[in-house]
Formats: sequence, structure tokens, C-alpha cells
Amino acid sequence: MAEPVEEPSNRPSDPWGRIKNLKSKRNGSNTWQVVAGSAVLGLVVATGAVLAAGPWDNGQRKAERQLAAAEHPTGGVHHGRRLPGAPEPAPSAPAVLGALDTVTRSAPQDPASLRTALAPLIAAPELGTQVAASVVDTATGEQLYGRGAATPMTPASTVKIATATAALSALGPDHRIVTTVRLSEDGRTLTLVGGGDPTLDTAALRSLAATAAKALGGDGEDPVRLAYDTSRYTGPVRHPIGKNPNIAPVTALMVDEGRLDDSDRGPADRSKDPAGDAARAFAAELTAAGVTVGGEPRAARPAAGARTVATHRSAPLSALVERTLTNSDNDIAEALARQTAIAKGESADFAGARRAVTTELKKLRVPTAGARLADGSGLDRQGRVTPALLTTLLARAADPERPGLRPVLTGLPVAGFTGTLSTRYRDTTGTPGLIRAKTGTLTGVNSLAGTVVDPQGRLLAFAFLASGSTVPADAEAALDALAAALTGAGGTAG
Repeated sequence: MAEPVEEPSNRPSDPWGRIKNLKSKRNGSNTWQVVAGSAVLGLVVATGAVLAAGPWDNGQRKAERQLAAAEHPTGGVHHGRRLPGAPEPAPSAPAVLGALDTVTRSAPQDPASLRTALAPLIAAPELGTQVAASVVDTATGEQLYGRGAATPMTPASTVKIATATAALSALGPDHRIVTTVRLSEDGRTLTLVGGGDPTLDTAALRSLAATAAKALGGDGEDPVRLAYDTSRYTGPVRHPIGKNPNIAPVTALMVDEGRLDDSDRGPADRSKDPAGDAARAFAAELTAAGVTVGGEPRAARPAAGARTVATHRSAPLSALVERTLTNSDNDIAEALARQTAIAKGESADFAGARRAVTTELKKLRVPTAGARLADGSGLDRQGRVTPALLTTLLARAADPERPGLRPVLTGLPVAGFTGTLSTRYRDTTGTPGLIRAKTGTLTGVNSLAGTVVDPQGRLLAFAFLASGSTVPADAEAALDALAAALTGAGGTAG
């Protein structure tokens, strides 16, 4: 039986979907990032909390912060004509982000206070039989809290942090995955060449077909043969987990991740032959473009001398990484791992991807002792990473000297708002919007790794890995409490 895994939110953050509307009412005291204000400005305060979760870049986000703090700094904004007899407007809250300029950022977090705050939470029986943890200050790399931080554990989907970081490091955030159409010298055979883009969609096929039709010329009456090439990837196409609604066969050519419905995230029925289905869909688009396609598409490489007549480029790698992390997208994660393998000269299969990702992490001087990057998605239970590996990666992504890795942080789901955290932290006072973290769930395995801004204004990276749990929802709540403690909400830390 296939492993049940986490089901991502149906409404991730833009550009992959609208932010989910919050239905629950939040009460209680706010942290330093969010100053209590009137109900009229409640939405503004919530938005400020999301921004405060960071990471704050030296460029654009610094400018946004200064603008937000400078505009209407004392409240009293006029919101339109007041009707006769209507109550006086509620007083405006102070500037939401003003506190960011007054917090003493040089003040270090107190490790002793962290130990005090986390000790009763990490001992929660809901977490199972084994728990390992690491909390580091991203500015200094200092470990502020550790419990089995060097212990290899099954990471589940938090391994996507490693996959994404390795891909960005090896290829750069502007890299795009290319799908092409090639025409034989005799003009009688078109070959759809897969580059490994799982986000290829019908619109892209339509554009490729229209461009290819123009290259063919003529009146379209002479039939052309259609081939499709998946040779960019090698090895078995099935993930070791087997047939599973959480992942399609891993092939260099597919449309909409091989999904057989109109979904774009989460579990779904998948095609048994994504490449063949993509080729047949392309044949239909060619026909609609006025090209006569003779016979069924066949698997073959382009003939010698064939020339490229149409090209489609995926979204930049930075956007693919963000989508992977926000939605916990297994198909894109495995594609990122294979793209890394190709970039490093390894075979584009599970084994080659494992070697390539590991090599790239070592290049980033990440502690890989005991790690086994079994796959790119975390579906393989044989995978092992340490909490220290994850927090080191998050610290690398926060390093101002490594801007190319920043999508690893900006892609993390935001507590109570986006992706796989959109329905969590709803009842945790003061924490929605202050935590960004990647979730991980397999049977008996629960994990959470991400970033928070502590009461001293410092960005902390954390990783909590647990195994042996029996009730996933209870384990998730226990992990959420651990991360919430790092924010200092309710005076639990700092």
C-alpha cells in the first residue's frame, strides 16, 4: 500500500494561486512585529505580520519596509465621508512595521531561554518515539539549541529544502527548462523533445504546434510523422514508492505533471504514460494548427541533421523552487534533482540525482555526515538527513552573499496563510504570518523546518524531525507549538 503523505493546500500564495481567505477570528496579544490596533485595520496588521516574517532583503524589501514605516506613521488616516450619526472612527494603530527600525538587532538570542521554552514542548508524547532538533542564528551560524542535531532522521518532504538549494546552486535562479520541436532534413518528421519540465501545459503545446506549423509551410496536406524523445532522463521512471497519486512516473516529457484532472497540486490520478500522452496531445494541437499527422506518435530521438523549429522555456528555476516548496510538489522536486544531476555530469536517474545533490551540498559546506538523499521529494522512507543539515541550508539561503539561494526562503509556506501551512496556526495566538516552514509527513514521520523572527529581531532557522508518531494531526500541532515558541509569542522565549 502506498504511503499516505501530506496533501498540500489548494490555495498557495501568488503566483501559484490566491492567498486563502482567513475565516477564523484571531484574538489575543500581539508580538513586537504586530501592534494591537482597531478592527478596521486588522487586515493591515495581518499583512504586516506576513512581511515581518521576512526574509528582509537589502534591496527591495528594505525599501518596502521604510516606505511602510514612513507612510502615515501616526495613524489618523481619513477613510472617506462619515455618515450623520455614525460613530467616530476608531483610532488608527501605530505604524505596523515601525518596530522593525527600533529593535536592537545586535542583541543575541539567549540559548538558556530557548532551552527553557522548548524543553516541555519537545518532550510531548504526540511527537512519537524519537525527536531531533536544531535552531541556529542565520546571521552568525551559531547553533542556539540542539537535540540530536547531528542525528540522521527520515525527513519526509523537508528534504525538498536540500533539493531546491542544490538545484539553485548548480543551475542558478534564472535557469529555464527547455522543450523543443525538431524537424528532420526531409521535412517529414517532427520530434517533440522533452527537457524535463513537469509544468509543461496545453497552452505551451499549442504555441509549439503553431510555431512548428509555420516552419513546415505548405498547405498542410502532406502528412508528417510525429516522434517524441524522452532520452534526457535515464533509469526507471517509477519512484521507489511505486504507483502513487502523489507523483507521476518521472520522465523528461509530460504535461501538467501527468495529472488526469484539472488540479495543479496535491494527490491526483496520474497517467501511466505521461510522455505518450503528451505526444498525443501535441499531435492534436498540430492538427488544430492545420498540420496532417500520419499515424500514432512513436518514441524516438530526432534524426541526424534535424533542426529546432520551436522552443518553449519553463518558468525560471526560482519560480519552480518556490512552487515546489509552497505546494510540496513532488513532481517538480524530482525534476529539480534530475536537472541538478545533468548540470553536474551525473546520470539523470535517482542514483545520479542523489550523487549530484550530495556533491552540491558539500560544495556549500553543509554537514552531510550520515545523510542519504534517496530522492528529491522525500517520498522515499530510506532518505536520511540531520536537523543540522537543514538549518545550515536555511542559513546559507539567508546569506546576503548568496542571493541566488533566496527562493528557498521565499518559497516556504507562511503560517496560517499559504501552501501546506494555510490551515495551520489558526488558533496559535500571535503566530500567523510570523513563521515560514516546509512541512513533512509520512506514516509515523512528521517534520517542520523553516525560519522565524525572534523577539530580538534576528532571523532564526529551525528544524524539528520526529518519528514514531501515531496521530498525524496531534504531531503537527506539537511541531507548530515548537516553532511558535521561537517567536516569543506569549512570552515563551526571548
